[in-house]
Amino acid sequence: MTLQEMQKAVYQNKLDHHFNVKNVELEFQLLQGEVEEACEAWKEQKSDLGEELADVAIYLLGLAEILHFDLGKEIERKMEINRKRKYQMVDGVLKKVQEDQ
Repeated sequence: MTLQEMQKAVYQNKLDHHFNVKNVELEFQLLQGEVEEACEAWKEQKSDLGEELADVAIYLLGLAEILHFDLGKEIERKMEINRKRKYQMVDGVLKKVQEDQ
């Protein structure tokens, strides 16, 4: 299944179960909650960390579909931007110093 197919399947599951597909702010809050659950699972070395990470991805895919973004294309575009960036250590902090166009 492609990322775009997963995105559409996640959205369809939301429709099928009468989950939120209208309140974008709520979806961001729910996504944030799933990230926190994943972080806690990692900190506590729980065996369900993979499942928690999957929940994060599912909420993100659903949000992308609600907002009409092809997340796969957006990821590819952003990875290309990141690949071209140059970084330098400044006062012990890695900072972006150049971005090729």
